[in-house]
Amino acid sequence: MRLFIYLSDVLGREMLDSQGHFLGKIIDVPMRQGEEVFPRAEGFIIKKGLLHKQYALVPIEQVKRISRRVRLNVDSSQVRYQKEPFQPDFLLCRDILDQQIVDTNNQKVVRVNDVHLLTVDNQIYLAHVDVGLKGLMRRLGLTSLVDAIVRFFKPDSAYLKEEELISWKHTQVLTMGRMRNVLKSDIVRQKLGVIPTMELADIMEDLNLFEKLSLFKTFSTDVQRKIFADLAPVEKVELIEQLSDTEASNLLENIPSDEATDLLHDLPKEKVKDLMRFMHSEKSKKLRTLLGFEENSAGGLMTMEYLSLGKDAKVQDAIQKVKDSVQQTGNIFFIHILDENNHLLGVTSIRQFINEAPEKPLMETCYPKKVFVHTDDDLEEVALLLEKYKISSIPVLDEEEVMQGIITIDDVMEELISLAWKKYKDQI
Repeated sequence: MRLFIYLSDVLGREMLDSQGHFLGKIIDVPMRQGEEVFPRAEGFIIKKGLLHKQYALVPIEQVKRISRRVRLNVDSSQVRYQKEPFQPDFLLCRDILDQQIVDTNNQKVVRVNDVHLLTVDNQIYLAHVDVGLKGLMRRLGLTSLVDAIVRFFKPDSAYLKEEELISWKHTQVLTMGRMRNVLKSDIVRQKLGVIPTMELADIMEDLNLFEKLSLFKTFSTDVQRKIFADLAPVEKVELIEQLSDTEASNLLENIPSDEATDLLHDLPKEKVKDLMRFMHSEKSKKLRTLLGFEENSAGGLMTMEYLSLGKDAKVQDAIQKVKDSVQQTGNIFFIHILDENNHLLGVTSIRQFINEAPEKPLMETCYPKKVFVHTDDDLEEVALLLEKYKISSIPVLDEEEVMQGIITIDDVMEELISLAWKKYKDQI
């Protein structure tokens, strides 16, 4: 038996028993699905008959030799047939060939054209996936023809010299049979967990809906939140609509309220009502408040997650507040000083107080001018103030001067770019 064989070379081969009797042709290879880095084959699934098809699963222990034909070490009486096809959890042909998978080493999505199998100690292991053109030609039975053509026109072509193989330990299938989630192992989560969330968001853009959903559900709530923030608005809506109401509401509770509001504006009203019912009352109340503002007003742009302290706070309190808030969503660089009725007294930042004495009153580190907008101010007013005072966030007050939230410069830029695109896209 050769050390390495390709799945395409095995599929369609005839299987014979120990007496040389024909048993059927190989149509797939079931694999053991567990925590192993390189899955082992359970055996071969064979099929015989044209009008009256029969199927059998032959254990790997019964295979004596794999050559031009596959020989068994048992006679035909040991092979059990059934009329219905076998449907184990993990099949190479059904679940791997032609599927898009994540190359966790190069952080990209690739398409599998063939599978490279390792045979050792009478076992067969899934070693590599072939993502190259050569693998596809092998599948189609055109290897000799295409090799001859390439060799004639370009004898030094990389196609003739290199195989595009990716180790199975650096890959992960997103779905089995396009529908079932198979990202179950801790090994997978560890491999995908080292990829930056922005890269994971890019990977998700290349996937179909089922694969996107399967990959997204693998991650922790914190990673989901970060990936979700980097997705395009259309993809956010698409993903939310595929999640259950419980899953979607949990996600919305863990992203900044302004992002959640933007998303809810793009969903059908009935869907929004359903999601609100699953949220905690505090978050739901915030979102209902934000949804009440015009989308392009300061109220519609703001987030209600911000850092604040009382008028008697000291620098040491501010430093501790920042430390305690590192894992929270929202802007942690600015601290807003509020009185007992939530009126804004002043704004300070890490840059203002980080080198001051711990006992110094925090009010003494505030910016000299109190800059803010009101909830009904428009996008242009917000942008002008951010530019004029060279600040990255600005407080939002209601008509009674009560603090309502903050607007960050990235939210303003995102909205301006969106408006500019809508206005000029037909001219580009």
